[in-house]
Amino acid sequence: MKIEEFRKERERLNKVVMDYSDTVTKRFFALDTQTYEEGALSKKQKELMGLVASIVLRCDDCILYHLIRAKEEGCTDKEITETADIGLIVGGSITIPHLRRMFDSWNEMKNMEEK
Repeated sequence: MKIEEFRKERERLNKVVMDYSDTVTKRFFALDTQTYEEGALSKKQKELMGLVASIVLRCDDCILYHLIRAKEEGCTDKEITETADIGLIVGGSITIPHLRRMFDSWNEMKNMEEK
């Protein structure tokens, strides 16, 4: 399962980064975590914003991370589709391969949920 492998590998690699990190890196990681907390915008809205940014930047790891978080926050197919549309409009046709993989991962997560 691609999703579970990604989660485990991300966790493992984050631990490696933290083993080498100084205060600056640790503060950056903490700021990233705090940014996605509930505030004037919901966690769900923030994850969708992160997903758009990741699509535009064409970062597959970031796309998958925000997609997983969006699923955890209860996003629907329609919300993911509209988010992808914004990423496509802003990022252009070069984002299409990333959208393919994103929707494939979305299907995988939905299938995991059904089991």
